[in-house]
Amino acid sequence: MKRLMIRLLTILLLVFVAGWLVAGSFRHEASKAAILSAPATPELPRITLNTDYVLPTGKVIPVNAGGDFQAALNRALPGDVISLKAGAVFKGNFILPPKRGTGWIVIRSSTPDAEFPSPGTRVSPQQSGLMAKIITPNTSPAIATASGVQHYRLVGLEIGIQTGVKTNYGIVALGDGSAAQNSQALVPSDLIVDRCYIHGNDKGDVSRGIALNSARTAVIDSYISECHAVGLDTQAICGWNGPGPFKIVNNYLEGAAENFMLGGADPKVPRLIPSDIEFRRNHLYKPLRWKADHAEYAGVHWSIKNLFELKNAQRVLIEGNVFEHNWADAQDGFALVWKSTNQDGTAPWSVTRDVTFVNNLIRHSGAGVNLLGRDTDQPGDATQRILIRNNLWEDIDGGKWGKTHGRFFQISDTPDVALDHNTVMQTGTLITAYGLPNTGFVYTNNLSYHGEYGVKGDGAATGKGTIVQYFPGVMFARNVLVGGMSGNYPAGNLFPRTFAEVGVIDRSGDFRLTLLKPYLASGTDGKDIGCDLAALAKAIAGVSRKEM
Repeated sequence: MKRLMIRLLTILLLVFVAGWLVAGSFRHEASKAAILSAPATPELPRITLNTDYVLPTGKVIPVNAGGDFQAALNRALPGDVISLKAGAVFKGNFILPPKRGTGWIVIRSSTPDAEFPSPGTRVSPQQSGLMAKIITPNTSPAIATASGVQHYRLVGLEIGIQTGVKTNYGIVALGDGSAAQNSQALVPSDLIVDRCYIHGNDKGDVSRGIALNSARTAVIDSYISECHAVGLDTQAICGWNGPGPFKIVNNYLEGAAENFMLGGADPKVPRLIPSDIEFRRNHLYKPLRWKADHAEYAGVHWSIKNLFELKNAQRVLIEGNVFEHNWADAQDGFALVWKSTNQDGTAPWSVTRDVTFVNNLIRHSGAGVNLLGRDTDQPGDATQRILIRNNLWEDIDGGKWGKTHGRFFQISDTPDVALDHNTVMQTGTLITAYGLPNTGFVYTNNLSYHGEYGVKGDGAATGKGTIVQYFPGVMFARNVLVGGMSGNYPAGNLFPRTFAEVGVIDRSGDFRLTLLKPYLASGTDGKDIGCDLAALAKAIAGVSRKEM
């Protein structure tokens, strides 16, 4: 009996040691592969703008109801404050004129600071009564800039379109994006939109809330809504002829086609690429009253595309945002669309590169991400160096959001892309590849459904066949593909039958996850597989009415 016990203990010890050696070998090989296969790290923005409110040193120019706002703009000097009477309506198309000097001209409502939301607090339509109202009665902007304008700050203003106006081509135009501004010296710069409520009306076509064709520009703590049109592209914010840097922080952004976009028209400034973009803590949202088959539908079928599109941009940090509601309509339903596009054929330098997408919540969309290295119809340079890390993709549902395909990730000809520590709840194919291969691809520590086809490329078998053809030299390790078959994929990934086996507690609108072994602390970096939900919750706290 004693000898039998010794033999059993010896066998158990050998099994344990063997398992430990295999696990150690796996960790070593995964680490080695990661070093060999890791893509170039995206470069972060080189410049970030300081938007701290500095008290003006000049005189205060009051403009009461019925007063001449443009005359006040014309005579203001750097350091002055133009104080517009709160509640008063100033109707017209106002131009910010250039001034000598570098002091800021502040244009604000007369509401005292103590009675208005403090800096860092996003405003909403509920504060409209505290704001002066600047309203355009026609197709032209309510506020526009002359060439070379600099150092204006708009604070606490309601800027909108008169009820009944059927078409408007942009509410606030920071630069006009035309051939008249074909050098950086002519592009407006040093502009801040701070705690403003910018909106169209509920029936008219509105091209965009803010045209971002400027340099050193920030939009902070603001609310932009009712940007929509039938058969036309519309955005809450869009820029194509501004070099940046841009700071877009803590805003509500509502646009039918794209909520936010850079590119879409060729820049008139030679070699211009919008650069150094800080995009943080924004809520990008399409109201369900715009969805034709929804119970809340309000009766006008606006053209819907995506939530965030890049066609010409570099050094972009997208962090701590909530992206919500997108469905198949004028496009296939992808929430994010990033590609390099020489839109009109006159800007072959156009490129999207160095994009860092971290700690974001993306939910209620027909599909996830669409990456295209080169648009064959409008070729520019190759999209490259993309990092997508620690994001939660919830309710990526092709059936619910426009009868689309429910894909998480689609890619073609895009080098140096990494997806790491994402948690994905999608109904369709996990990764779709087509066209040319994608070198330097890394897919690690992600938790998702496998879907019907898993990792699938045109003309290639699911899993290994697609990986060999479309992702040469890939690092594909320590991913959980729920419902997949291990034999189709490289070793070192996990294939539970259901999310319950992984540790999902509740997916009914209140997502929670408690990982179970072997998913706990088993990533290539020793962390839990999937999104770090605590870090995500901290990053998006207060961004929307209901984050997680």
